Amino acid sequence: MNIKTVSQKFDLSATTLRYYEDVGLIPPVNRNSSGYRDYDEIDLEWVNFAKCMRETDISIDVLKEYAALAQQGEQTSDQRKQILIEQQKLLDQKIKTIQNTQAFLSNKIATYEQHAKQMERIFKN
Repeated sequence: MNIKTVSQKFDLSATTLRYYEDVGLIPPVNRNSSGYRDYDEIDLEWVNFAKCMRETDISIDVLKEYAALAQQGEQTSDQRKQILIEQQKLLDQKIKTIQNTQAFLSNKIATYEQHAKQMERIFKN
């Protein structure tokens, strides 16, 4: 699959896909006889993984470390699992923070709505 198709499939720019490969977020993509990137199913899995992780703000350095370990083979599976566990804990903390902020904003909005209703009653009388 060429870079344009992959770009459309994952809603990522070709520049981003090249960057992911250049910095080591995904392993090097095979090239066809003309020298163009030719993504296979494993490459697509890596792109999906990198995109998913980046959408949750997992750092590039962590993803590079994970990808480097994966390329070393099965003997690094425990290390990779630990990285994922650590990232999941961080994500859980972010979710709690977002939920707390959402509750705070809901309360704040409700306060404005109550104030608006009070003002409406005052001006009706």
